[in-house]
Amino acid sequence: MNRFLLLIFALLLSACNSFTYIADDKVDNSPSKLKLDVPFTTQAPNANWDDPYQEACEEASLIMVHSYLSNIDLNIENSDEMILNLIKWEKENSYAQDVTLDQLAMIAEKYYKYETEIINNPNIDDIKKQIEKGNPVIVPVAGRNLGNPYFSGEGPWYHMLVIIGYKGNKFITNDPGTKRGEGYKYNFDVLLDAIHDWTGVKEEIEAGGRKILVVHMRSEISEASSK
Repeated sequence: MNRFLLLIFALLLSACNSFTYIADDKVDNSPSKLKLDVPFTTQAPNANWDDPYQEACEEASLIMVHSYLSNIDLNIENSDEMILNLIKWEKENSYAQDVTLDQLAMIAEKYYKYETEIINNPNIDDIKKQIEKGNPVIVPVAGRNLGNPYFSGEGPWYHMLVIIGYKGNKFITNDPGTKRGEGYKYNFDVLLDAIHDWTGVKEEIEAGGRKILVVHMRSEISEASSK
């Protein structure tokens, strides 16, 4: 009888150990908070929200990421100059005032000579992993779905911003659509649900695809192959 009880005890102990191992294997090892030091600018550095600035969220988002990758400190003067220069180049190269995320990726490649990566149907972990790699994430959104109280009126139909970190259940962003956008936090679900790419018609923005953009410095291999 004693040998039988010892066998049962050994089996139970083995089962408990297996359960603990599985649980440990599923632990999220991501830090609870992480923030990249991405320079901030609004899309209207001089607080003039007339054209072209009211539609310059795409340019401002790309410029913030460019400044992060190139170690450039942003201020009112150079932010304004970079936005206007980029808009001028876009017009000369037949880009519309509003651009899709794929078009912004092309602009990043042609204007700044970066490599780009578009991730379709991202989830929270996809975005967090990019932040953990040191990559800010450019996100196209249905602006009115964000519920940002600092937007003018109901907010923009179509908008872009940069995710620069996370804390708890919130993404930390640099949102160029408001002067209070530096480090602005959105709940995970709110921002994720608002992700929609430009469709060409503002009222149909919620039909836009769900995708995000990551911009990288060009690798030596890529530079060599392009020559």
